[in-house]
Amino acid sequence: MACRLCNSERLRSVLDLGATPPCEKFLSADELDLPEPTFPLHLRLCEDCLLLQIPALITPEDTFTEYAYFSSFSDSWVAHAKDFVEQAADRLELGPESFVVEVASNDGYLLQHVVSRGIPCLGIEPSVNVGQAARERGVPTETAFLDETLGAKVTAEHGPADLVVANNVYAHIPDLLGFTRSLRALLADDGWLSIEVHHAQNLVELAQFDTIYHEHFQYYTVLSASRALATAGLKVVDVELIPTHGGSIRVWARPELVAGEPTSRVHEILAIEEAAGLHNVDGYLELAPRTQKVRQDLLRFLLDCAAAGKRVVGYGAPGKGNTLLNYCGIRTDLLEYTVDRNPYKHGRFTPGTRIPIFPAEQIDKDRPDVVLVLPWNLETELNAQLRHIDEWGGELVYPLPHLHSADLKGGLEG
Repeated sequence: MACRLCNSERLRSVLDLGATPPCEKFLSADELDLPEPTFPLHLRLCEDCLLLQIPALITPEDTFTEYAYFSSFSDSWVAHAKDFVEQAADRLELGPESFVVEVASNDGYLLQHVVSRGIPCLGIEPSVNVGQAARERGVPTETAFLDETLGAKVTAEHGPADLVVANNVYAHIPDLLGFTRSLRALLADDGWLSIEVHHAQNLVELAQFDTIYHEHFQYYTVLSASRALATAGLKVVDVELIPTHGGSIRVWARPELVAGEPTSRVHEILAIEEAAGLHNVDGYLELAPRTQKVRQDLLRFLLDCAAAGKRVVGYGAPGKGNTLLNYCGIRTDLLEYTVDRNPYKHGRFTPGTRIPIFPAEQIDKDRPDVVLVLPWNLETELNAQLRHIDEWGGELVYPLPHLHSADLKGGLEG
């Protein structure tokens, strides 16, 4: 294995999560007696360019041709996207003469707000089923994987983009250099690129190991993201710390000839990363023991619940949850079932652990003692949605950033 950014072979093991199935390969009932392929999930760090990465053992085509994740099922995520569109439109003075492209546009959760402002736009979404949902809500969508050929074709047909948005996709591409060139091909020479991606500093410091799965090929600090974008002549000019996905960075980049000097926020966040030890190898080596503690705390809690005869179910069936379930070895003896708002997942089973997935209403029917939340990054939203389980004395538990229960009458209990 060589680094996909700088081609160095000096890769250092950071965290080995064993072998797991692809996290979005939810099983039908007919598949439960069939073999299930698993792939190593082993995070490594390039000692030369400091890019965190896993081997590219599955292709995007394996995952995204038909996809189980629809962004619009998270109310807070749709609101986040609307806020971004409003801020970006004002900041960049986007209007009817502008052109916006979103790469990995999913079900139109973001571009619907661009459409409503009368700004011409195009979504590029490889998943057939998800892209169709976007078109049904009036978002122009090209069903394809972005590459340099498609980037040139879109530019030829629509003109270069004033804004290219790539939210939570820059980690999903094994051909990092080619994809970065493709983003540049979409962009006007005076345009703006906005990328949102989970911040590797939170992954390391808060042991957010469940953000590691096979469709996430690399994990970025501002330093490593800047190095990756520079390979296509793009310069980071601003960075925002945002709370999504347990703590992300929104990186703004422009072509080098128009970029100018970066804002003070770029220098400040780089300094924060350096102080955390993430500009050298040693800072990454605490991730493994921190991850082991999360697993031990969660298993101890679930085993105690089982010994006490408590009924424990899950809420949510996100891809990240499947990393947690498989690494911790949690199956139906400790988690009876989980629920999800996405009808696509109903009647299916989680990969590897084979926990059944029901509609969210199942929790109200069964009134379990404990609800374990797998999409823990949506804590504020889910506390509001699930507050009513307190009516029957139910306990709402989050496994990360540390094991804790929600106080549904007020704050949080440790």
